[in-house]
Amino acid sequence: MGYTVALTGGIGSGKSTVADAFSRLGVTVIDADIIARQVVEPGQPALEAIATHFGQSILHPDGTLNRRALRERIFAKPEEKAWLNALLHPLIQQQTRTEIAQATSPYVLWVVPLLVENQLHKRADRVLVVDVTPETQIQRTMLRDNVSREHAEQILAAQTTREARLTIADDVINNNGAPDAIAADVERLHQRYQHLAAQAAQQENR
Repeated sequence: MGYTVALTGGIGSGKSTVADAFSRLGVTVIDADIIARQVVEPGQPALEAIATHFGQSILHPDGTLNRRALRERIFAKPEEKAWLNALLHPLIQQQTRTEIAQATSPYVLWVVPLLVENQLHKRADRVLVVDVTPETQIQRTMLRDNVSREHAEQILAAQTTREARLTIADDVINNNGAPDAIAADVERLHQRYQHLAAQAAQQENR
């Protein structure tokens, strides 16, 4: 298992911007959301299990998963959400471990929006939080997703708190400013993570 830095942050914090900056430095980026989509693509056993459990109406006419319909089905039914999580989480974790093992960079950046909510921070060697003010989150979400302020506030309220994320953080990038302002922070942390990964590798080889 390679040295793993978990990257997290609330909606509108700029996780993708930060991840892209690390990627440009040659770091392997593993995105939990991308893996979550891959495991339910047509032809995957998980999609067949979902269609069997919820019925064919959970699929689009082209055979892809109707995510909106699925969200509506599990929204008010904790037992259905628990069933879905029990199906998908092991598959996502298995694929994540495979991709981390195949990574060629000194360390990997594991992007996990729900790191705190799903108690996954203990599986990483280090946690990096992209931090912004709630007002910045609301403004960016309204602009990006073309939604009302009320809707953006509801999304924010459904996530874990800013304080909870900062509590588990080893490192923090303040992303309240312009996107290009984070480059220096990313470069500094990249040097630190390379050093920590090298130290960890030395200890393993002793």
